[in-house]
Amino acid sequence: MTLSLAEAIEQFVSDGASVALEGFTHLIPFAAGHEIIRQRRRDLHLIRMTPDLIYDQMIGMGCARKLTFSWGGNPGVGSLHRLRDAVENQWPNPLQLDEHSHAGMAAAFCAGAARLPFGVLRGYAGTDLPAHNPNIRHVACPFTGELLAAVPAINPDVTILHAQRADRAGNVAIHGIVGAAREAALAAKTLIVTVEEIVDELPPAMNAIVLPHWIISAVVPCRGGAYPSYAHGHYARDNAFYQQWDAIARERASFLAWMDEHVLGAKDHGAFLAGLQREAA
Repeated sequence: MTLSLAEAIEQFVSDGASVALEGFTHLIPFAAGHEIIRQRRRDLHLIRMTPDLIYDQMIGMGCARKLTFSWGGNPGVGSLHRLRDAVENQWPNPLQLDEHSHAGMAAAFCAGAARLPFGVLRGYAGTDLPAHNPNIRHVACPFTGELLAAVPAINPDVTILHAQRADRAGNVAIHGIVGAAREAALAAKTLIVTVEEIVDELPPAMNAIVLPHWIISAVVPCRGGAYPSYAHGHYARDNAFYQQWDAIARERASFLAWMDEHVLGAKDHGAFLAGLQREAA
């Protein structure tokens, strides 16, 4: 079904849910994350292979109780200050961490998509993560006896993706860097996809995946929904924004003031983008 972003979040994202906003540097669903903040969802278990600015914002605004992730930072810039503050100082809330490698997260999403109880990989050898994360265990291969790492399957209550296009039947096409989008989609109980445009027919594209309409709970038209990350074929990554975020988020007061003006003070994503354009003019 086609819904507005506010309708989709209200209907499908509840307090206490496990929510994966996926997109590997590309097609990060910023608009959806901002709407979750506006609707003041709380006690969420956030899941993401590479949490960056949108999770920094959601954590800093008190949405999260737990984070399952692999590598967290502001790409090319430095730390996520709101994530660090939550972990080090429990502000605004304590944050549980479930940390993995990229390969561990990928295996967990694949297991979830296949409806298997856990994923298996050759990994974590020589690292101290298993000593700090009880969700990283080991199993012996029943055929060779080889000791392998095992991680529990990830099955989010809700996965949210951003994509370039959906057709009028509700099928969604993603092309460019797809990361774990397909696996996170298939692993979820509910799938919301924001899209740049709705078209009569999905065009062929290199390195593309198509998510069929029957696994999608809601398609949301949302032009610019991945900004300040990028949507291949539509707009580039705003590298300057990522650099500016370091100063904005470093202190609690500057972070809260920015979020109050630009996210809570914007009725929707269009208003958010317009506000940034006015500020830059």
